[in-house]
Amino acid sequence: MNSFKRSSLSLCISSAMVGLAGFSPVSLAEEADKTKLEVIEVTARKRVENVQEVPVSVSALQGENLEAYSSAGMDIRFMSARIPSLAVESSFGRSFPRFYIRGLGNTDFDLNASQPVSYVVDDVVQENPILKGFPVFDVERVEVLRGPQGTLFGRNTPAGLVKFDSVKPSQIFDGYAAISYGSRGSIDSSAAFGGGLTDNLSVRISGLHQSKDDYIDNRAVGFEQADQQGGYEENAARIQFLYEGNDFTALFNYHFRDLDGSPITFHPNIATPGSNKIRSGFKSDVVYQDAGQFATQQVETQGSSLKLEWDFSQHTLTSITAWESAEIYSRADVDGGYNGFPPAGDPNAVWWGAQTADEIPDHEQYTQELRLASNFSGKLNYQVGVFYFSEELTINTYDFYTRDANSTPADPEHGAQNGESTQFQDTTAWAVFGSVDYDVSDDLSVTVGLRYSDDEKKFTAELIDHPFIPGPDGGNFSESVNPSDSHVSWDISSNYKITPDMNWYARIANSFRAPSVQGRVLYDQNVSVADSETITSYETGIKSDILDGAGRLNASVYYFNMDNQQLTAVGGSANSNTLLNADTTKGYGIELDSEFIVSENIIATFNISYNKTEIDQPGLAVATCGSGTCTVTDPTFQVPGGFGPITMAYIDGNSLPNSPEWISNLTLSYAKEIGDGEFFIHSDLTYRSEVDFFLYRAKEFEGESLVELGARTGYNWIMGDNEYEISAFVRNLTDEQVIIGGVDFNNNSGMVNEERFFGAEFKVSFF
Repeated sequence: MNSFKRSSLSLCISSAMVGLAGFSPVSLAEEADKTKLEVIEVTARKRVENVQEVPVSVSALQGENLEAYSSAGMDIRFMSARIPSLAVESSFGRSFPRFYIRGLGNTDFDLNASQPVSYVVDDVVQENPILKGFPVFDVERVEVLRGPQGTLFGRNTPAGLVKFDSVKPSQIFDGYAAISYGSRGSIDSSAAFGGGLTDNLSVRISGLHQSKDDYIDNRAVGFEQADQQGGYEENAARIQFLYEGNDFTALFNYHFRDLDGSPITFHPNIATPGSNKIRSGFKSDVVYQDAGQFATQQVETQGSSLKLEWDFSQHTLTSITAWESAEIYSRADVDGGYNGFPPAGDPNAVWWGAQTADEIPDHEQYTQELRLASNFSGKLNYQVGVFYFSEELTINTYDFYTRDANSTPADPEHGAQNGESTQFQDTTAWAVFGSVDYDVSDDLSVTVGLRYSDDEKKFTAELIDHPFIPGPDGGNFSESVNPSDSHVSWDISSNYKITPDMNWYARIANSFRAPSVQGRVLYDQNVSVADSETITSYETGIKSDILDGAGRLNASVYYFNMDNQQLTAVGGSANSNTLLNADTTKGYGIELDSEFIVSENIIATFNISYNKTEIDQPGLAVATCGSGTCTVTDPTFQVPGGFGPITMAYIDGNSLPNSPEWISNLTLSYAKEIGDGEFFIHSDLTYRSEVDFFLYRAKEFEGESLVELGARTGYNWIMGDNEYEISAFVRNLTDEQVIIGGVDFNNNSGMVNEERFFGAEFKVSFF
């Protein structure tokens, strides 16, 4: 690895990093100074700025480095715990990621779930959770903005923003091709190339193919099948055209994704009763499921955008028009077990089976942003703009009969069906926004931002002919709601240059999340609405370059107060999602991000964050596990229910679900020139502390702390006009497995993190 790659590596690692595949080679004469860290540029405020001078807590990732994190088919969850205050999880698997920043997120598993962390790709907000699982390849920059971002960015950003920018076309011909092979027959390949078509028009085409063999055996009596689940095949591509005139540019982007694989695997009674330890004899590659043969997950997404920019010397006018679409069919044996003829005492037995499927047959999202930004050379600059969002969404949820080994389903391909519920949701939102930057002096700058947002939903939930639902309509149900709200978001920030290498910043910001609706009425005939949540956040920090440019040390502290936080009571005996608002949620924490050139051959990074959240509403209670077998540690009481008493738990004072208090990441990178190339070793150690899976606390549903060690080593060399690299990698080197999620409606089902994974990769970059 030449010294360009080492310095670029240091740039990425400093923020805890992602393995990305973009590449911008330079000649040896242009190589950066090995003794100094490179400047990191971000677009956190929709203009290019030095990350050290932006009054926002932001981690910027760019380059083609740290491929170990995304090697051999890793999905977007590889970012979790590798960036301060960021956690990512999913109960679907490779689709539907759920993001948490500073403890704020949403555990809702329904397909219209809103999240307080916004996700933006190539300047386009990706609202539906299925859109957020698009694979990462040929990416130029990733930015994670912590804290409310409601002034300049789209919808629903009270927790923060994750922002991806793909590599854009240019007149220079370049590209890469990479392929790796790993455990369980995994193949990960991607490629990109581009260059000028004419003096004004350039193109870039990039694509990805990932696959993995089925490797999970089903050993349920009467349903035995080897290699039944766990595999997938995923294809994705992106094509971009860039036109560059004298005072005008136009960028067109089209992208698609096609995933055919298995959902995440559920295991019954996974925890030893009274603890969060995995039960004795558990094997992650074996299941005992009476509906495992139907497990499938099929995802198709596509979208396009057109970004137009006019340069009027002292102003730039930007228009971004975009369309996105998503389809998914996901079916799983969610109880994880079987109730056919299990042997006595079998932990894989369940007292009633559950197999459900969720589907988006129709989805359309349209967005339009128009923004005018000044380019003055003086002390004052500003941005103003308008934003429009429209989404149409249909969701189907299916319930299926549980059958034993001797029965024949009415539909051999899909199994017999109990009932079906449908949700129709149309969302319309618009906003006007603006911000002003003013340099009070050479050392002090101030920014003030304001945004008015208006949001409206039209929602209908229907239940069709469910045989087990009593009532005057004989298993039919329908309800409509139309929540709407408007809000003024704002922020005030300042940046003060203490020395040429040290900046102090402070920021107060307010944002909101529009009303949310849930109508998963297949099991619980209840449409729930959560009112808007609002947040006010206070933070301050220091950003410093030290050791004569060989080190970087950034630190921040924050406190937030959230009113009417939207919470999701998941599961329980009804296997439902119920939305509610908590009067107040408080949070505070610290974040430290550092990077050092230890020697000519060694670069080290270390980051750590502490995030404390607390629900503040005396008397607020939610239903606990439906089976009654979990060990609840909150104060409880009982209320009458349709199938017997329901245990309720008080959650006042609890932390938020899936919100680890501690997140930390340590990396060490070594590179040395050998022969005509360079040998390199990279290692990383990540840690996240315990998490609760639900709003209530139970010993079986508290995820243990998780430590994962990864390593990547290889050799690269330049030959002719190409650069070649061969490497070997391993993730979760110690093969540590813990429970990472739970299902509480039936028995104590859960999911585990991925086992040890290793492989090798070959890559060529050409220019």
